[in-house]
Amino acid sequence: MKCFIILLTVLFASCSSKPSASNLLKRQTMTDVVTNTSGQGEEIEVSFYGGPSLYYPLMAVWLEDENGSYIQTLFVPKAVATGVFKYGSNATGKWVEAAKRAPQTLPYWSHKRGIRADDGLFMPDPSNPVPDAYSGATPTTSFVLKTRADNPLPARFRVMFEVNQNWDWNEYWTNDKFPGDRNYLFNAQPAVVYEGTVDMSGLKDRYLLRPVGHGHPTGATGELFTDLTTITTALQIADSVVVRIGK
Repeated sequence: MKCFIILLTVLFASCSSKPSASNLLKRQTMTDVVTNTSGQGEEIEVSFYGGPSLYYPLMAVWLEDENGSYIQTLFVPKAVATGVFKYGSNATGKWVEAAKRAPQTLPYWSHKRGIRADDGLFMPDPSNPVPDAYSGATPTTSFVLKTRADNPLPARFRVMFEVNQNWDWNEYWTNDKFPGDRNYLFNAQPAVVYEGTVDMSGLKDRYLLRPVGHGHPTGATGELFTDLTTITTALQIADSVVVRIGK
């Protein structure tokens, strides 16, 4: 059975890696996303250029200080911000919008944010959402986020980006890896984390964020796993992520 599963995942990966006309259009289309217009800190622009595996991802953009301590969220999609997903439940045999707990979606960001819901999970829920100022519709194409920090930032800080999309199996992340764990079955390859460090004393025109690890595959912890050798198509959701800081 495992050989059969692996064969299916290889076939899926090889098919999904071929850029379709719709995928190319999504990659070439640049959508504007605007958040936190009332922020009093630096202007920040994050350009996400979709890669060949782009297919309805979810993402988080946030700031940390140079020691890795969380400062603030800049953007998460509304579904993540509220815990209410368009395809939240199929209990009746048909997918409908509903609240859903999905700790595997963006575990590194959610644990860094550090707000635990009543059920013990760190993902936002309808009773304690991320404020509207930092959320918006889920981008389905390449996009540019135009936002501001809440307050003036320290001389050195990090811009962080985490991205994930469901059901992207490969030879290592097969659907029998965590038997019985529904969070993993919706996830497959875990969320990939990117980062870039900004030094305001020598501000550059642009910063290319680099992948530095992946989150926990079931969302059980906020650990960053720095070994990316098992990650394949998940590294191709983004072609590149570029940050510019307003002076």
